Amino acid sequence: MGTTKVTRNYQVTLPKDVRELGRVHIGDRFIVTSENGEIVMKRIKGRIIERTFGSWKTKGSGVAYARKIRDEAEGREKRLGV
Repeated sequence: MGTTKVTRNYQVTLPKDVRELGRVHIGDRFIVTSENGEIVMKRIKGRIIERTFGSWKTKGSGVAYARKIRDEAEGREKRLGV
């Protein structure tokens, strides 16, 4: 496996062998988390909101809550430019 470094904008480039083995393509999306002090990237298949629909317990309308969460997620995506 190749190595990479974090740029001044906190970006990293995936080494070619990792991209090829993981079949990473332009536009693929990942969730980045920290588990036991290690950074973990997991590919997202489909939109997050669609994958998690129905998993919330709310006092109000589930549809209204889903719309609120979707709007917040889309707002974050626009701010991050993804």
